[in-house]
Amino acid sequence: MPNSLTVPPVRPVLDRLFQAADEDRPNQAAVRERYPGGFAGMSAREQADAYAELYIPVSPEGGRLLYTLIRASRPSTVVEFGTSFGISTIHLAAAVRDNGTGHVVSTELHAAKVARARANLAEAGLAGLVTIVEGDARETLADLPGPVGFVLLDGWKDLYLPVLRLLEPRLDAGALVVADDTISMAAEMTDYLSYVRDPAHGYLSVSFPESDGLEISCRV
Repeated sequence: MPNSLTVPPVRPVLDRLFQAADEDRPNQAAVRERYPGGFAGMSAREQADAYAELYIPVSPEGGRLLYTLIRASRPSTVVEFGTSFGISTIHLAAAVRDNGTGHVVSTELHAAKVARARANLAEAGLAGLVTIVEGDARETLADLPGPVGFVLLDGWKDLYLPVLRLLEPRLDAGALVVADDTISMAAEMTDYLSYVRDPAHGYLSVSFPESDGLEISCRV
């Protein structure tokens, strides 16, 4: 079975982007120092502008996990909330291509990041497998047709639950929902974690302690 993550043109692009993300860490720390109270009270647009030039990547291990989950579940539609520069998107699209079926719909609020992500996907040879929609995900995903078999939540943490609730009517039985940063930023998503961990809401949820934490929830 093919694994596009390990060979050109995908591997060189990921290596370049992960290296750039590592070099960007001091800039990320500077932004956090600029907003010591976090982003409470800021709009999604204000948050996007604050992080306009910064990488907000999934870890290499997290990316491989996303790839593996999609290879195993073979969803027809993958939805990503929070494209940034497209590192996680490349993992999603590579899995879809290697499955031989499916499409990725990704969302990003900042126009410059949309352009950069599209260029990175094109360089990786995956552009035809991804539609990046620019704007507020609560609006751009409102009319997305179903069924949706896989969701990655990796945007602003206070929007995880609203975006999930928006997508719920179109989730397949057995759909997987993966939320990133659920350990490092748990305080910002208590509503989301409480929701998916309550069996009354129709999920079986597991906390996966990789990198900054992933919550993997199955729609049952």
